[in-house]
Amino acid sequence: MSKKTNLKAALRNRTGSGRLNQMRKEGWLPSVMYGMGKANQNLKVDARAFHDVLAHSSSENILINLDIEGVGTSLAFLQAVQHHGITGAAIHADFRAIDENTEITAHVPLHLEGEPLGVKNGGGLLEHTVHSLEIRCMPNDLPDTLSADVTHLQVGDSLHIGDLKLPQGVKATHAAEVVVAHLAKPRVVEEVVVEAAPAPKGKKK
Repeated sequence: MSKKTNLKAALRNRTGSGRLNQMRKEGWLPSVMYGMGKANQNLKVDARAFHDVLAHSSSENILINLDIEGVGTSLAFLQAVQHHGITGAAIHADFRAIDENTEITAHVPLHLEGEPLGVKNGGGLLEHTVHSLEIRCMPNDLPDTLSADVTHLQVGDSLHIGDLKLPQGVKATHAAEVVVAHLAKPRVVEEVVVEAAPAPKGKKK
């Protein structure tokens, strides 16, 4: 299950693209926290500390104890991160205030485990169609990652969301028949034989 991460924050009054860019140059990540029936709070967090949090997490769905200077600590869910289009650096974060009894929706990485029988014996090709699964659960039930055993798959078989063994308290949001992996038939490459053209006959004298 996901562990809660501590992150310090402070209230911010500056708005507007110019002021937010200046804030980023100063090493802050502009952010906002909303939810629990409270007014939105404009915040700033240490950009380097936030980067470290992301670097040590398997996804961007993170539970955070947000320690807001002069306000106190709030349990929050990292709802969204906006990244720079070129550098990929985080430029804004949305936090959703929650409590232990608030159901959350998250996208969790889905890993396939094992070598399918159809790959071993029949040369099939494993197609992984769903790499991140959307789930609903309580904060304390949020998994870091999900895994699915594909060793039993034969050529032509599919693994569906309904086949997954999800942790207790975790529910998939999509229909049970959605395919997450499929074992396709091996591709047959047809060999094309090009016959050499007959040599031109010499002219008779």
